[in-house]
Amino acid sequence: MSKTPLDTQVAGGHYKAMKIQPVEYNHANQLGFCEGSVVKYISRHRSKNGLEDLKKAHHFIELLMKLEYNHVPGE
Repeated sequence: MSKTPLDTQVAGGHYKAMKIQPVEYNHANQLGFCEGSVVKYISRHRSKNGLEDLKKAHHFIELLMKLEYNHVPGE
C-alpha cells in the first residue's frame, strides 16, 4: 500500500498516533478555520504543548464568539 499525505507528519507524530486525525475530522465535517483550530489544539494538548494548546483553543473560541455572535467575552 502506498503512503498518503495522512501517513506523513512534519515535525512530530502527535497527530499520526490518533485514530482520527483532526484534519480528517475537520474536513469531513466541513469545519471553518476557527472551529478546526479548536479541534486541533484540544486534540493535541496532552501530547504536544499542554496548557499552551488549551490557551490557543480558548483564543479561537473567543474569536468565534466575536465573529459569529458579536460577543466579546467579559463584556
